[in-house]
Amino acid sequence: MRTTGDTRARILTAATELFRRQGYAATGMKQIVADAGAPYGSAYHFFPGGKAQLGEEVIRTSGAAYLGLIAELFPEPGPRADPALATAEAFTAAALTLRELDYADPCPVATIALEVASTNETLRGAAAEVFDSWIDGLAAYYTACGIAGPAARDIATSVIGLLEGAFMLGRTARSTQPVLAAATAAAAVVRAMRAQSTEA
Repeated sequence: MRTTGDTRARILTAATELFRRQGYAATGMKQIVADAGAPYGSAYHFFPGGKAQLGEEVIRTSGAAYLGLIAELFPEPGPRADPALATAEAFTAAALTLRELDYADPCPVATIALEVASTNETLRGAAAEVFDSWIDGLAAYYTACGIAGPAARDIATSVIGLLEGAFMLGRTARSTQPVLAAATAAAAVVRAMRAQSTEA
């Protein structure tokens, strides 16, 4: 038996997938509820603010889910951990995900952010908070691996930027090569900054 919670979750899941695949502007509420198998009116029952409210929730829930991946993709931090290798392996896993998704954007947060950063302050702000949370989470890992605090945040910002940019290049080229190339660059940055922190 389906519950109202199930219906809300199905709408959110459908919106996340559609925004990820075809973008925010190209996705309408009718398509979202159709994919969710929900009555049209239920979308506005659960999301009275309409598509903008739904978009903000997609950003925040997806952002939290991706933040959880840091714990999964990066091993237990510590002085003996190899953050450069962990970073390269995370990029390699991301390249495989991109290929498995047939080069659709694996990140709904980035897809929405690219569209609305100059036109919707609420969604821009939500995306900015999500990206900050990812940077904070990754910076905490690098700090635990012995990289000084400010440098750790700079590295984390660079790594997130490299990954999101590589996703865009990989999608347009329909190739994992940009992500794998970014893996090498990201690992080199981490290795160099860790060496500097050790020497200091």
